[in-house]
Amino acid sequence: MPTSTSEAVRVAVLADSDTRWKWGALTARRIAPSTSVELSGFLLRGRATPTARQLAEVAVRADDLREVTGNDFLRAMKDETYDVVVLALVGGGVQAMLHGLAALGLERRPVVVTGYVGVVYEKLSDGLLLRHGADVVLANSRHDAERFRAVYEGVGADACAVTEAALPFLGGAPYRAEDGRDTVVFAVQPSVPESRADRTYLLRRLVEHARLHPDREVLLKLRSKPGEHTTHLEELPYQKLADRLPGGLPPNFRLVYGNMGEVLDRTDLLVTVSSTAALEALHRRIPTAVLTDLGVREALGNHHFLGSGLLASWDQLDGGHRPTPDADWLSRQGVAADGSYDSAFDEARKRVAELLLVPALPAPAPYYTPATAPGYLPALLARHHLAPDGTPLAGAGPKAEVTGVRRVVRDAVREVARGAYRHGVQRVAPVIRRMGEL
Repeated sequence: MPTSTSEAVRVAVLADSDTRWKWGALTARRIAPSTSVELSGFLLRGRATPTARQLAEVAVRADDLREVTGNDFLRAMKDETYDVVVLALVGGGVQAMLHGLAALGLERRPVVVTGYVGVVYEKLSDGLLLRHGADVVLANSRHDAERFRAVYEGVGADACAVTEAALPFLGGAPYRAEDGRDTVVFAVQPSVPESRADRTYLLRRLVEHARLHPDREVLLKLRSKPGEHTTHLEELPYQKLADRLPGGLPPNFRLVYGNMGEVLDRTDLLVTVSSTAALEALHRRIPTAVLTDLGVREALGNHHFLGSGLLASWDQLDGGHRPTPDADWLSRQGVAADGSYDSAFDEARKRVAELLLVPALPAPAPYYTPATAPGYLPALLARHHLAPDGTPLAGAGPKAEVTGVRRVVRDAVREVARGAYRHGVQRVAPVIRRMGEL
């Protein structure tokens, strides 16, 4: 283990999507108690494993990067030495890896860090209890830290792991208006709203806004291309809805991909339902609006912005309204650009440094065990090919390395299978659900 800030800290990040890879890798660099970090990336094989295009768009580099199963990752933790492990996964994945790491019985194990990639507006208790057992559970704001501790204390679980920090990807130059530039960006979300009618409505209003303001550039900021997945499933991509919109698209309306920070560099108004992009924009003091057209509802996540001063409708935005954010709300959410952002990670960095000095950390001790959750935990672990005691299930052992032509064929078959799965999610499943509603 490193004994000074001059020694390189070896960090492993396990991520299950492009967004979580970005969060995990940037978090690793911000909380490492050293100016030198050796970053190893592990991409969990599954429906949302990032494509090469998505990784390039995220633009976060690692010293090495590989695609693995959960058991592959656990074997790497046994065979290789890491100081810190960042679990950038959904809650169930975090819980499985915590039990898997505990079952390894390592004499010297890494410090385990986890957290959330953005706004936490749903499944608060479920997600938090699945993350319990990590040495550090990062909260992205003072508001979140208070909520997280309340959940743990409410079930009698140790809450000392909760550590206030901030979203690691906030940054960029402060907003400055430019003569001749007037750009509105709508930041889409893969799963909010969910229905075709609601998504079509939002797209139609955005296009109408472009027609009402022909001198304004209106951008639809997309998360992924059809066939790709990110943190959440997107069954109805806006690209496909735009192709079918009656009357076509006005010349000042464009669909854009790319790094969100680069898009924000030329944004004069950011509009969203509840995307974390709103926090990125607010941190840079870019005018931001959170839509109320579909209601202010927990299912949409825009209830998180109550008290922010940002709630507005398309009718108001069409008329020229620009929301003014509430300063106290901004401060509680950790997005106040007052020069304190860099110090937001001091507490996490200090905690990790202290844990690295412990000669032998005890095995992770999650709240969920076969005794506390016998009807929940075993099935959750089985989905990750682990037995109730965290050991690999029969048949989940290491396999011989595939090389040459066999590897090319295997990878091609795997990509075809992944594409078939995504087709089923985006095309077949919605049809079956609609038929079931008849």
